[in-house]
Amino acid sequence: MSPTTLPSQPKGCTNFKTRQFGRLLSRHYDAEMAKVGLKTTQYSLLTHVLRLGPIAPGELARRMGLDASTLTRNLQPLITNGWLQQEAGADARSRSVVITAAGRDKQVEAQRRWKAAQQTINATLGADRVAALHALLDECMAELQKDEVETA
Repeated sequence: MSPTTLPSQPKGCTNFKTRQFGRLLSRHYDAEMAKVGLKTTQYSLLTHVLRLGPIAPGELARRMGLDASTLTRNLQPLITNGWLQQEAGADARSRSVVITAAGRDKQVEAQRRWKAAQQTINATLGADRVAALHALLDECMAELQKDEVETA
């Protein structure tokens, strides 16, 4: 069905459809990340810390849209493998997450796999469709976030 022939009313559950689509995408990206021994969530964490770090765990969780317990659980394997570490923060009560040299190397290695996954998605769905999907998702997230702020 092309965008010009969309039904006038949505059919089915939006949450179910987006989760189903997300699972399909995740399987595709996870298969590529597995080639370098990572999960997609771990690659995302390495990339965020590389770009934002050193960064306080709470700020990292906020920037990634995660709750603190999920972030802590996801950080642990990366710390255990020596790709990230936690250091003392600005004061005695704070901590900071930093990427290690080994973590930088792992992120670069994984980035090649991420690009391969993205290129396959672009080729399968069509780059124009993927760009339109990104724009639509950004618009929808902005609207839902606006509603969250208004009701808070």
